[in-house]
Amino acid sequence: MSNRPVSVIGFDADDTLWQNEQYYKLTEGHFRSLLTDYAEGDHVSERLLKAEKRNLAHYGFGIKGFTLSMIETALEITEGRAPSSVISEILAIGRDLLSHPVECLPHAREALDSLAGKFFLVLITKGDLFDQERKLAQSGLGDYFDAVEIVSDKTATTYRRIFGKHGEGPERSMMIGNSLKSDVVPAIAAGAWGVFVPHELTWVLEHVEKPEEAPRFREIPDLGHVPDLVANLQP
Repeated sequence: MSNRPVSVIGFDADDTLWQNEQYYKLTEGHFRSLLTDYAEGDHVSERLLKAEKRNLAHYGFGIKGFTLSMIETALEITEGRAPSSVISEILAIGRDLLSHPVECLPHAREALDSLAGKFFLVLITKGDLFDQERKLAQSGLGDYFDAVEIVSDKTATTYRRIFGKHGEGPERSMMIGNSLKSDVVPAIAAGAWGVFVPHELTWVLEHVEKPEEAPRFREIPDLGHVPDLVANLQP
């Protein structure tokens, strides 16, 4: 393994290994329907996104913060007149979101199976601790990973710490994920390889420009291309 360009491979979880954003979209659609008497659907979504953005520093990433942002948005749009039945329904759809089924994305299991035992595999995900643990357990993919890191955010400092803890530093590590902002750009900034696997429903707050000039940036259409990418990687 010492002669390989990478010895540690990190994987994002939500919308990289399993579906996630589609459930948020369904919940947002339900939320919009609850406020049809007060505002147009697009306006509701716009106000919700603004609430999510300003609340990230307070609540972090995940379903609980999303639910609180929906409640806050409902109160803002109705000028504090949202009936208790609407607030109760928001809490209910938030709870439903916490129990949605886990649907692995195509090729996820095959990719992990091809790498397990040959590389040190780390799941690196952000969000609510209990929810991420639940999804990992229900996915059936947990046994493939040598370590799991559930973090509050993903920055270059985060990747330096994780890849230093579990391997020989970021220079011999790779991060694979669907978010350019969280999975790819900061991993490359830390000195690791960053592999972008696009997902059609990636959250808008995770969108940034591709670092196409970066020597360690790679893009693949799906996880089925991971084994060949790793096998053909040049230092």
